[in-house]
Amino acid sequence: MSYSNDEARWEAVASRNKGAAEVFVFGVRTTGVYCRPGCASRTPRRENVRFFATPDEAEGAGLRPCKRCTPRGGEDPRAAAVARACALIGAAEGPPTLGQLADVAGMSAFHFHRVFKAATGLTPAEYARARRDERLRAGLQSASSVTAAIYEAGYGSASGLYGDGAAALGMQPSAYRAGACGERISYAVAESSLGPVLVAATARGVCAIEFGERAEQLPARLAARFPNAELVADDPAFSATVASVAALVETPARGLELPLDIQGTAFQQRVWAALRAIPPGSTAGYAEVAARIGQPGAARAVAQACAANGLAVAVPCHRVVRGDGALSGYRWGAERKRALLEREQEA
Repeated sequence: MSYSNDEARWEAVASRNKGAAEVFVFGVRTTGVYCRPGCASRTPRRENVRFFATPDEAEGAGLRPCKRCTPRGGEDPRAAAVARACALIGAAEGPPTLGQLADVAGMSAFHFHRVFKAATGLTPAEYARARRDERLRAGLQSASSVTAAIYEAGYGSASGLYGDGAAALGMQPSAYRAGACGERISYAVAESSLGPVLVAATARGVCAIEFGERAEQLPARLAARFPNAELVADDPAFSATVASVAALVETPARGLELPLDIQGTAFQQRVWAALRAIPPGSTAGYAEVAARIGQPGAARAVAQACAANGLAVAVPCHRVVRGDGALSGYRWGAERKRALLEREQEA
């Protein structure tokens, strides 16, 4: 496509067309910043936008480069700093202090805390706990004992595990190791305009929202995930939760005010937190989400985390699209994804 006139350039900016990123940049008079087409920042008003052939031309007009889309190229220094901190957390036997992480990032502790939370959706301490809990889940499946898994995961004591660890797993570690043996999970299958939907919850919160083509197939998925749990169907006390989720499906822009039992790896939790930060009616590309969590090269891993999401609509992976705006894949079908996005845009 040709971008030889301002009308075509503005259309590329308004549609966040990343294909035009190497053709021109645009400046915003009210902010003094210039960006690439496709920048994830809020779309400016047309009357405040001016177009430039090169970054040099934009800077010659007194504008400075956007820190979000880095129109001069190269990696966002903040994203790189967050990535270094995440690597340190992942490699450390115990959780590094905020000061140690800030030193690695080259920032003050206060500024680093804000940058890390903005990039990942988690505080450094929350991210460190998520990595520890990830090791715990893996260890409970492979270690010689629960006690061995405790210390290999980085918990300082068994008492720490049975407090924080039980909360992270949604159950006691011994029960998790045994496939949720003895744990009670309430569930129900309801009809919705998008087909049958299963809703399940542990004592911690909603742990599954799954669409399906046939209602009778959905409980088997839950049983496979928690093979030794006590699965309680159609508990009358669970009806209000089911009704809330059914309402969410019909009006996804409203959000879900129920607690969630989100279980996943540290990376998955960062991705899912970023998805929940995408406003209703808006979309983001896989590469954009990867950049927001401080790992700009992890677009494929972001797509895999979206595919692993077991909380449809509540964790809105339907808001993630391809870089060209196409819907791409969706765990519960492209037609459901299209319908959810249309409902949000109409709200």
